[in-house]
Amino acid sequence: MTVMVEIDQLSKSFGDFRAVDGISLTVSKGEVLGFLGPNGAGKTTTMRMVAGFLTPSGGTARVCGRDVVQDPTGVKSMLGYLPEGSPSYDDMTVSGFLKFIAEIRGYDGAERNARVENVVARLGLGDVVDRPIDILSKGYRRRVGLAQSILHDPPVLILDEPTDGLDPNQKHQVRSLIAEMAAEKAIIVSTHILEEVEAVCTRAVIISGGRVLADGTASQLRTRLPESHAICVVLPQAAAGAAASHFKALASVAAVFETPAENGNVKLRITPKGETALAAEISAAVRQEGIPAVEVYQDRSSLDDVFRLITTGAAPRAAA
Repeated sequence: MTVMVEIDQLSKSFGDFRAVDGISLTVSKGEVLGFLGPNGAGKTTTMRMVAGFLTPSGGTARVCGRDVVQDPTGVKSMLGYLPEGSPSYDDMTVSGFLKFIAEIRGYDGAERNARVENVVARLGLGDVVDRPIDILSKGYRRRVGLAQSILHDPPVLILDEPTDGLDPNQKHQVRSLIAEMAAEKAIIVSTHILEEVEAVCTRAVIISGGRVLADGTASQLRTRLPESHAICVVLPQAAAGAAASHFKALASVAAVFETPAENGNVKLRITPKGETALAAEISAAVRQEGIPAVEVYQDRSSLDDVFRLITTGAAPRAAA
């Protein structure tokens, strides 16, 4: 894949405070990178440096091969940036603001109007296009900010909390738009909504204290959790005791936990020793022992649990 964003040992200090401390990563065409971290982790500072709006204290960042320090104007031409808070000129109408942005990007006449009409339609802004921005709801202001970031169809997008303030229908619309654009762009999405990572991101980076702590797909990050390879078997209460005994006797099983399930059933959560893959072994035991399983599946650990473990070291408690 073509690398579109390169960040190498990027750092930023404000006096004695080091907000970003040697972050390195790349984002390729076709990737949607979820950029995650607790408040104050350095996400927004990193994105401002990559977008050319904040000068790094050290390290380098390149967008489409252009250095953010040596060629900040060239970098800005290659990306669309949605900052935190969607800053704009509040006394302008939506149409006037987007035409102004188009002109700054070098478009005029029919091309300018066509690009404005395109983003107005894609972001569902038709009902407010002639209204001043300062009377818009937070959700509409956010969509205006996203519209200006994609107006020039840039190869790289940096979006800071793109669905902040949107209702569920608007979130779905914006996530669908990101997915639609993803194949031809490199997109960085900062978010605190972990379901957004599942919905639109192909990969996630978790930072804390200005440093990268984890980098991988959602599935890869889940493997960081203890017992992330657990298998669940749902079955009638009457069969649970005998089934639990069979599973505990397997050499690769560490423990079996029982919890209530629906319709009078119970769930046996079976955890492995180490990172052993239990699915095939448990399925074989179900068949061979005639266990009346209603359902057998691999437990999907919550990304919230992964996030807490990576950023604070607090692992979720095992089921009891």
